[in-house]
Amino acid sequence: MLSRVADSIYWLNRYIERAENVARFIDVNLKLIMEMPIGLAQWEPLIMTTGDLSMFQTRYGQATAENVIHFLSFDPKYPNSILSCLRAARENARSIREIISTEMWEQINSFYLFVQEAATKQSSSEMHHEFFAEVKIASHLFAGIMDATMTHNEGWHFGQVGRFLERADKTSRILDVKYFILLPSVKDVGTTLDEVEWMSLLKSASAYEMYRKTGQHRITPTQVAEFLILNREFPRSIQFCLLQAERSIYQIAGTPSGTWTNPLERTLGQLRSELDYLTIEEIIQSGLHEFLDHLQQRLNDVGDKIFQTFFTLE
Repeated sequence: MLSRVADSIYWLNRYIERAENVARFIDVNLKLIMEMPIGLAQWEPLIMTTGDLSMFQTRYGQATAENVIHFLSFDPKYPNSILSCLRAARENARSIREIISTEMWEQINSFYLFVQEAATKQSSSEMHHEFFAEVKIASHLFAGIMDATMTHNEGWHFGQVGRFLERADKTSRILDVKYFILLPSVKDVGTTLDEVEWMSLLKSASAYEMYRKTGQHRITPTQVAEFLILNREFPRSIQFCLLQAERSIYQIAGTPSGTWTNPLERTLGQLRSELDYLTIEEIIQSGLHEFLDHLQQRLNDVGDKIFQTFFTLE
């Protein structure tokens, strides 16, 4: 497979997954606002978790709901907004029209046009909820159509790698949203308000029902973090995503499982195997935010190694 084609399929899937997860970021805050006492709503933490706070402050100033939602959803100059991600995904799909299925192209095109039209409308809070729900559904539709209409060859596996690495990164950032949303005082930790915030976080990752089905009767920070980081069966947990990405990398390279032949396989294998033997107590002891921050850096390193191994010209 041509490096150009592999690169386009990889980024096509990353951008669509990124758009979905930006919608999840905003959705978790909208849900929290409905549950929190008046005056405690915060929007700046969402920008802080993206790492683009300085860009936002330069262009928008105050972190109001309207400013943050527009920046993350519809700002054409912000490369990680939902609109920008869909535009980039559509351009990648256009460049490989002969490789992807017609149904995939039609879904990407309609997805982009839907977001573009929404960007021109004045939105109420109720319309925001509907819009972000539609973004998540459109992303799921694309993933399902790709799985059902594209041959599961090298190209499909590159798409899987892009999707699951992006998802692992964004699940870590959704967890980090809770870290940045400061409670009024330390005494609120462990109270009903704290539990409501963790419940909203689970819902934003579509994880609430599956978390309950594990037999957990209470929602505690430790158990929620363990489920979203270390669970090997839930499809949005970080460990599950790394397992899937590693399997596809082995399929692409033809490397026997449990071995490595290049720096990418070694880097990803080390990260995945470390999570195999970590306990949530060790993660909490080292600091959840610090762990997630370091994990995001290592996922970026995996992304760099993918580029060096498969996409860059010698």
